[in-house]
Amino acid sequence: MSDQKEPIAGRFRGFLPVVIDLETGGFNSDTDAILEIAAVLIRMDDKGLLRPGEQFFHNVSPFEGANIEPSSLEFTGIDPYNPLRMAVDEKQALTDVFSGIRGEVKRTGCQRAIIVAHNAAFDQAFLNKAAERCRIKRNPFHPFSSFDTATLCGLAYGQTVLARACKSAGIAFSASEAHSAIYDCEKTAEIFCDVVNRWQQFS
Repeated sequence: MSDQKEPIAGRFRGFLPVVIDLETGGFNSDTDAILEIAAVLIRMDDKGLLRPGEQFFHNVSPFEGANIEPSSLEFTGIDPYNPLRMAVDEKQALTDVFSGIRGEVKRTGCQRAIIVAHNAAFDQAFLNKAAERCRIKRNPFHPFSSFDTATLCGLAYGQTVLARACKSAGIAFSASEAHSAIYDCEKTAEIFCDVVNRWQQFS
């Protein structure tokens, strides 16, 4: 295996952008359950343009004693206890996703990963708290830095709502598929790549 770094290793100070989206049982990262986790790796071509790469997704079983707000379930349409979800426990989900991300960090020659998310502070707080709760020491992400696509979209398109930003960018967005972690993660990855690629063309 070559020690040569991928171009993306030099684009964000050695950080590998990884798009994350979580569906949760509420807004409190200390008490509320993670119900879905999705991640999309970001790749860079030889022209310096970004594109979405490999995806990871798990339905997640609520941790023991987790709070789940009925209003959150009504909003997302998730039934946490439906056996057809084939949900895994929180530690297994995080271990699988983190392992895939660490592998990409190593392959590209990056130093570590950095979260990309829409309203990133929310997802980062839940992810960090879950890693702490599961006693996972090898969290591949920077502990507090992130790229917030709500802010980036406000700058690039004058829109902070993901659906509206996608419309402004010419990216298809289905309201009926929204609020599932994998769909929102895919769209967030597309919008992040679009913003960065536009900047690349103007710089």
